[in-house]
Amino acid sequence: MTTQTLESRIRDKIRKSRRMVFLRDDFAALGGYDQVGRVLRQLEAQGRLVRIGKGLYAKARPNRITGKPMIAAPGGFDQAAKEALNRLGVQWEPASAEKAYQAGRTQIPARVMVKVKGPFHRQIAYGKYRLGIERVSA
Repeated sequence: MTTQTLESRIRDKIRKSRRMVFLRDDFAALGGYDQVGRVLRQLEAQGRLVRIGKGLYAKARPNRITGKPMIAAPGGFDQAAKEALNRLGVQWEPASAEKAYQAGRTQIPARVMVKVKGPFHRQIAYGKYRLGIERVSA
């Protein structure tokens, strides 16, 4: 019987998962808080994960041109940010600019914007990309 290290168990869980975004709590059953944090930082340094917010990580892959890690989701940061909102249980909807684009307007939204219902004070960002928040009045 072989014993796996915490890093290998976390890597296996990430590899087998269909999700692109992970919360630190997803790995709480595998080890202690500090141990899991240390392994997640190691995986980030190895380029297997990228940190997109406090306790939020996305699967990563190397960029073909620069070799630096980038978000592996097919929709890039846009998809990862929206999946992160879903994983956090935040009620959101596309912002007005994105709705207009989906309705047939030709202007492409310059950055990812969402309307959030209720309190939400987290930053979701990676590199030069930042999730913009519009507040919905109740």
